[in-house]
Formats: sequence, structure tokens, C-alpha cells
Amino acid sequence: MFGLFKKKSEVEKLQDQYEKLMKEWHALSKTNRSESDKKYAEAQALQDRIAAIQKKQ
Repeated sequence: MFGLFKKKSEVEKLQDQYEKLMKEWHALSKTNRSESDKKYAEAQALQDRIAAIQKKQ
């Protein structure tokens, strides 16, 4: 109940984006390899940002 109005932290937002990109990557890996590679690269860049933010904390 109290978490209803809680805002997500930047790390949580980035993790949600990462999960979304990985799902898209997996779906594209079966049909379009070049687009799949682009999604994977984007996801890895997000993962690096997440790691950098967590390292600062």
C-alpha cells in the first residue's frame, strides 16, 4: 500500500529498460540478426550505466 506512490530510482528505471531491450533482442534474434545485434549493444550500454551508478553508491 505504501509503495503505491513510491518513485522508481534511476537504477530501477534502467533495469526495466534493460529487460525490455533483452526481450526485443531475443525476439529479433530469430528473424533479423543485424537489428538483434543493435538491440544487444544498446542493452549492454545500459548494463554498463547501471554498473557505473551502482559503483558510485
